[in-house]
Formats: sequence, C-alpha cells, structure tokens
Amino acid sequence: MKASEVLVKPLLTEKANAQQEKLRRYAFRVNRKANKLEIKKAVEGFYGVTVIEVNTLVVPAKHKTRSTKAGMVQGRKPAYKKALVTVAEGETIDLYANI
Repeated sequence: MKASEVLVKPLLTEKANAQQEKLRRYAFRVNRKANKLEIKKAVEGFYGVTVIEVNTLVVPAKHKTRSTKAGMVQGRKPAYKKALVTVAEGETIDLYANI
C-alpha cells in the first residue's frame, strides 16, 4: 500500500488537541487495511518526525434517524479506522499549516 493511501486525514477535535499538547499524541483517520508499521512509515515520511508508538482502533458504525416530509429516514454512518500516533520528545506536527 502506498504511503499516500494510508493516511486519509488528521482528526481535529477538542480531545485530539488536548492530547497533542499534553502527550504529543496525534490522531489520524487511516485506511482500514493499513497496519501499524505502514502508518508509522507514512507519518514519518509525510511529517519528518520520529514516531515512538502507534495505537489503532476501529470506530464502529452509527445508526442515524432523521425526520423529513416523506417520513422517517434511517441510515448509518460508516465505520472507520483511527490511529493515535505518539511522536518523540521535542518534536511536533503542524496540522494547521495547510489551512
């Protein structure tokens, strides 16, 4: 798998921002088929940092219901894989540079 296919996008939430400041841990949405070694290589290649640890988890799908003129519409949001990447002491990733 190519490194550009591994990382889908960084996750910018309040919890992820708090972990960036305190624990040097960054959250990314990654490809479901990517393993920890591929994620580590991709982050080190894209951002030029040393990765110490990679934790992964699969966020389960959620069922959603909304009311419309035609009645109740039911659906679901897809499941996705999340990676929490811890970088070495003194190194940071600037996720807001492209905004």
